[in-house]
Amino acid sequence: MMRMQADEYSRPNHKKRTTRDIILHTIKSSPQSTVEELAGAADISPVTVRHHLNALQAEGTIESATIRRKVGRPYYVYSLSERGQELFPKRYVRLTSRLLDEMKDRLPEKLLAEIFEGVVDTVLREHRGEFEHLALEQRLDYLVKLLSEEGFLSTWERTPDGYRLVEYSCPYLSIGSTHAEVCNFDRQLMSGVLQLRVHQESCMLHGASCCQFTIDTGGQPATVIKTVKEMN
Repeated sequence: MMRMQADEYSRPNHKKRTTRDIILHTIKSSPQSTVEELAGAADISPVTVRHHLNALQAEGTIESATIRRKVGRPYYVYSLSERGQELFPKRYVRLTSRLLDEMKDRLPEKLLAEIFEGVVDTVLREHRGEFEHLALEQRLDYLVKLLSEEGFLSTWERTPDGYRLVEYSCPYLSIGSTHAEVCNFDRQLMSGVLQLRVHQESCMLHGASCCQFTIDTGGQPATVIKTVKEMN
């Protein structure tokens, strides 16, 4: 991820997905993709594609296999790993949606909200001690990595007013269309890691090409983890 210099500011880009996103979606739709095929899909050079592929392999999102032929040198093909497959919605979305329907029918709204907050608190506890000591921009780097583990493709950028975090894909998009409660998960996770208030400016559920969040940097990040309940 590229950080901007102090006198440079990123502007929202609604015209295209990130190169990483294009590569992942191409591999998803065409398993055993070659470097040349991915370069063509992303409109970049094979050398640049290899850099992205190396990074994706390092984080365990894709796998490679060697194809040997009778004539010529062997070459590599790329497919999503099990972890990479988890970045994309699956059929269990239906079951999840039905379970949420039952919970909403049987449980008070306040209790349901507490359950979702508890899920976020559990994730924060699992990572306790990994980010509290970090400076803000280091926390943003950490947050992007954590969101990736949860299935979000995201990046952050500096703006004239502070910082913006942009999500280009959401693993809960299908469920969120009927259960908007799940959309609070990533925002609450951001607040918990950054220890700052996060405001959502756009949402893919409402037709935007990405979800954008602005980060209120009016105060310094806290040094002690607060629960989601304390943040809200």
